[in-house]
Amino acid sequence: MTNKLKIILMRLPCTLNGPWFFHLCFSYFCKMEKQPIMSATDFNAELKLKGFKVYKTDSNSPVHSYSRKDFYKINITFGKFVFHYADRSFETENIFLFFGNPRIPYSCETIAEEHHGYTCLFTEGFLKPGDRSESLLQSPLFKIGRNPIFNLKIEQANTFTTLFQKMIAEQSTEYAYKDELIQNYIGLIIHEALKIQPTENNFRYSNAAERITSVFLELLERQFPIESADRPLELRTAQDFARYLSVHINYLNSSVKEITGKSTTTHIAERITGEAKALLQHTDWNIAEVAYALGFEYPTYFNNFFKKRTGAVPKSIRLSNL
Repeated sequence: MTNKLKIILMRLPCTLNGPWFFHLCFSYFCKMEKQPIMSATDFNAELKLKGFKVYKTDSNSPVHSYSRKDFYKINITFGKFVFHYADRSFETENIFLFFGNPRIPYSCETIAEEHHGYTCLFTEGFLKPGDRSESLLQSPLFKIGRNPIFNLKIEQANTFTTLFQKMIAEQSTEYAYKDELIQNYIGLIIHEALKIQPTENNFRYSNAAERITSVFLELLERQFPIESADRPLELRTAQDFARYLSVHINYLNSSVKEITGKSTTTHIAERITGEAKALLQHTDWNIAEVAYALGFEYPTYFNNFFKKRTGAVPKSIRLSNL
């Protein structure tokens, strides 16, 4: 008998504590114990397979560790939080809508002990079958320089809640065009949010140098590991990161140097070098494929970079691992 069952039975009135009742409780408890719980691996596998997932959340919901570098996020929440998003922090009101971009690091802290709401995760590929959907992802809602938080009035919250509930109901059906229908619901949420003025008076900067350095390092790390030779690195230079973060390159460089003691370029070069070694040792990609995956236009550029950083040519690293 499990400890949980013993505790339950000890608390029952003696009139209910007969053998037949014990058997009933034991059978029921065993069934409950065997209920499958979706692991983080299963959760991510389902997300990648379908390209989206919509679910209800509350204070007792399990925390799903999904791959943030792959998924956009929209959620409506009833409860107060502080969001740390890029180089700014935002304190929410009691009802808010949040838009998360997989390229922009963020974290949050709970203020209210009780909270509930709905969350939708989806890939860029899920929402981009056509030009219209692509334009939605380019909207201000997902831009790094904009506020991703929308404080809502109750009537506005009711509108968004209804859309989330429709998506939840639809995702479990066998309707042949449910993906297209859910894409339309996501589009409606984005359009309804665009009508609302985002909250601009409740943000506060934390230590600016620390925040922008943290964002840079996380953005750099999110590009790895490289899983396909067909998807090269998008951010390879300090200028790339500065442009993406909408900050001046001198500001980024000085902040990173101040906080870490290393230049932005050094961090990028070290991480690319480490990934190059891993690809050379653990994949069967040829040198040209490795070079392309790491963002080098020509293999000779990659060879020169690698030799300058390590003192060896890429081919020697591969041969030493045979």
